[in-house]
Amino acid sequence: MWKFVTFLRRNITTSSCRRCKQDSLFTIHPHVKEALADHKPVVALESTIITHGMPYPYNFSTAKEVEAIVRAEGAIPATVGILEGRIHVGLSTDELDFLAQSKTAQKVSRRDLPYVISQGLSGGTTVSGTMIAAHKAGIPVFVTGGIGGVHRDGENTLDVSADLTELGRTPIAVVSAGVKSILDIGRTLEFLVSGNSRCVCSNIWRFKKLPGVLLSEKWIRFSFPRLQSSRSSRFYWQVSSSTLSLGLQSGLLFAVPIPEEHAATGQQIEEAIQTAVAEASLKGVMGRDVTPFILQRVNELTKGKSLQANIALIHNNAKVGSWIACALAERSEKHGNSFRGVIKNKKSKEQKMASRAVVIGGINVDFIAKGTAKELVFGQTNPGVVCQSFGGVGRNIADCLSRLGCKPLFISAIGKDSHSEAVLNYCKHMDTSAVARLQDQRTATYCAVITESGELSLGLGDMDIHQQIQEQYVSEFEDQLSSASLIICDGNIPVSTIDYICCVAKQHTVPVWFEPTDTDKACKPFLSESWKALAYASPNLSELCTINRTLQLPTPSEIPRSLEDVLSWAVALSRPLLAHLQCVMKGQLCAVHYPALPVRSEETVNVSGAGDSFAAAVMVGILQGLDTQICVQMGLLAARFSLLSTHPIDQSLTLDTVLPDAFCLHQSLEPRCVWMED
Repeated sequence: MWKFVTFLRRNITTSSCRRCKQDSLFTIHPHVKEALADHKPVVALESTIITHGMPYPYNFSTAKEVEAIVRAEGAIPATVGILEGRIHVGLSTDELDFLAQSKTAQKVSRRDLPYVISQGLSGGTTVSGTMIAAHKAGIPVFVTGGIGGVHRDGENTLDVSADLTELGRTPIAVVSAGVKSILDIGRTLEFLVSGNSRCVCSNIWRFKKLPGVLLSEKWIRFSFPRLQSSRSSRFYWQVSSSTLSLGLQSGLLFAVPIPEEHAATGQQIEEAIQTAVAEASLKGVMGRDVTPFILQRVNELTKGKSLQANIALIHNNAKVGSWIACALAERSEKHGNSFRGVIKNKKSKEQKMASRAVVIGGINVDFIAKGTAKELVFGQTNPGVVCQSFGGVGRNIADCLSRLGCKPLFISAIGKDSHSEAVLNYCKHMDTSAVARLQDQRTATYCAVITESGELSLGLGDMDIHQQIQEQYVSEFEDQLSSASLIICDGNIPVSTIDYICCVAKQHTVPVWFEPTDTDKACKPFLSESWKALAYASPNLSELCTINRTLQLPTPSEIPRSLEDVLSWAVALSRPLLAHLQCVMKGQLCAVHYPALPVRSEETVNVSGAGDSFAAAVMVGILQGLDTQICVQMGLLAARFSLLSTHPIDQSLTLDTVLPDAFCLHQSLEPRCVWMED
């Protein structure tokens, strides 16, 4: 049966597990949150350079390259952006790509934050906007290309960037290549030194003057302290620490000139700037539109030289900013953390344990009977092999997550009978502390009869105990649910329990993954408004039809068999479901078919856990912020392990066995796309 993972939110919101409990407007990526909690070096990065500073795809590739440089220097990158009215500190690849390609992204400075958030808009944060978010998250170092300043003719227009005033009131170290060369550098400098901000010029390349972005020649002489070494951790820490110790609440500007070998020719750049400024004036370009307009025109007039120089300088700044972040982290570990944001990130071990996935679902004793004859004949004994293992959709997913390094809290119920001790012993690598043991109840059992080729012929289940996983019991773990990174529930549990889980998740902005388990149970969240709290669902085609019928949406009378028809129906069935959540814009919708990794029929041992293995491995990829394709590849590998194992979840499964390097070892067909017009 075809398996689908339906993302019931757009890509930019399916990562809503990246939450910050302390502030409903903030979403902090798990990697960033963990690094801050452990006092590891973190570097904030702006996003207007993505949305307004460079054309696609240079903006996207540059953003990825800068993050890679930060990681290579030993720090954690945290690109800041606004996605559908929420401030995200740390973005996934899909989210970066969304901002890079967005035609409607806003340019978000301090003054724009309330409006953009209240209207649920998306945008790139400027220097001032990023400083606010980074400081609130507790990130002490922020890297940008060049800061804004006083515009040319600013003495008449009073056009002064909010970056300058933000430097005077937000305590954070800003690493830039100086002032954008399209601005009035002299007046910008006067504004800086007359305000509260502290400017520190680097002499890594023996420069002693405030640089202008792109122009290694265009400096303004002034008396600035100079860094004596690119790794002068004592200097970095002393300047940062003393600034905050005095309670000045002002920022630090580290001005790092672009290396000379990458600097554009000064005269050519200056002529291009003069031309662009004149054109902007003639066309009436004003306010926030001036900088993007001039940067684009300068790039055009210099035939791309300014863009290449811009990319080189942000790469260079990322290195220097990472050195500073590492120095601060090293010193703060010894002397106490100097930078403390509004959002407190230091967590106890108990809090760290609470911020993890929670799985609510069934646990079974499985009996798998595989026929060895070419055909099964009902009404008589057939030759075959019978194996006992332990399954249940919820248990399988929790098992797979645990083996892949994301041990969740597993909430379920078993009886006090001959099976219960064996079940718990088998699951000792999992957190089964929330599995209830009920008197006078039978532990769920399931028997699957499969053909020689591995197809399911018949399934029988004694699963009444799953109805005991009730709201009253699950509510005992509300703290864990409300702080979870992801909640997974299967269709075995009662409707009222699913409604309760979705209600808690919605209140605390926790993403929920629904695994339907079978056609009869697929409808459960869709009997009420609960389904609108779901972020993911993983139905097969029959279950997807059930969901659509429950919502009174168009549904085929017969399930198609050919791949082309299946893909077409997948698109047709998913579109109204997504549109109901206002997730589909006018235009095309695409279904992507990822072919399963080849497994010969004689190799197939067990089919009861392949779908659960696939789903769990995809979840792990999502929790790690990986690309959709990598997540699916991880799922396909985990599913293959399951098919070849006597256990629903292969016991040799580890994270290393499902990472992209492992996928490359298998022959696989290219994904296929089916597009459907609106």
